[in-house]
Amino acid sequence: MGTSDGSPRANIFAAGSVLWRRSPRSDGTVEIALVHRPKYDDWSFPKGKLDPGETAVDAAVREVKEETGFDSRLGRSLSYVTYPIPGHRRMKKVLYWAAEATGGEFVPNEEVDEVRWIAPADIGRELSYPMDHKILRRFVAKPVDTSTVLLVRHGSAGSRSRYKGNDVDRPLDKTGRRQAESLVSLLRAFGGDAVYSADRARCVQTVAPFAESLGAEIAPEHLLSEEGYAGDPRKGRHRARDIADLPGTPVVCSQGKVIPDLMRWWAEKDGITLPANRNRKGSVWVLSRHDGRLVAADHIASPLPTLIADD
Repeated sequence: MGTSDGSPRANIFAAGSVLWRRSPRSDGTVEIALVHRPKYDDWSFPKGKLDPGETAVDAAVREVKEETGFDSRLGRSLSYVTYPIPGHRRMKKVLYWAAEATGGEFVPNEEVDEVRWIAPADIGRELSYPMDHKILRRFVAKPVDTSTVLLVRHGSAGSRSRYKGNDVDRPLDKTGRRQAESLVSLLRAFGGDAVYSADRARCVQTVAPFAESLGAEIAPEHLLSEEGYAGDPRKGRHRARDIADLPGTPVVCSQGKVIPDLMRWWAEKDGITLPANRNRKGSVWVLSRHDGRLVAADHIASPLPTLIADD
């Protein structure tokens, strides 16, 4: 089956990162890692195919580690590229993120025999493939040194009308519990290090496995519950901004009647355009900020492994 323009639909999926670090020269500049693959004698960004049952986020972190030896913290999305596999009517789709190196050391391996750290202005001449230039342009188009806020909609919790108790206490269902477990690696990939939640059982349960993985407490946020937010949207919005201004990478879990309005207000205030989304349960907004303003808002529709759409 093809796409609407007649081209073959992507049927091989991969993920990678533009891995960067602050220059050892301490002059405020950054460097980007390129990997050399002796099998193809090419220079490119670290990337690789998704393993069965793996998400693109997890694959991006894993591939960077396997190819470069470096741990990384994902930031804003750099979207994707698609290209045909030579000799086959097959298309590969590769999703990329900006990713800061947080530790590690390169050791030559079967796939990569050399890693070079190069200034962004000089890296274009080293890249072997045109599609990598497209990813590089997206990387340099916005600030590199961004902070991140992770805004989560609570997981699946059955039907409100069918729940017999107080809706405040309505728990996650089986799917919701699976979403909560899958959120652990996703939120860790972006460096989440503090947890806030609307004071509803389903919200707290959504981020509880992640908080447990950190050994962190979950701070209750009534203003980010549907009732609290509806009572005073201005206070709810400002509370979200106050949390975003705190050091680190906060994770905030809220509800379906809060997040769309909050995101519209935030995007309009800081002058960015939001990508299309359906605000599904378990979804995550990855908000990238620079100098206190949003510079990007990326939406991850599900923390579960899913077939990656071609558009």
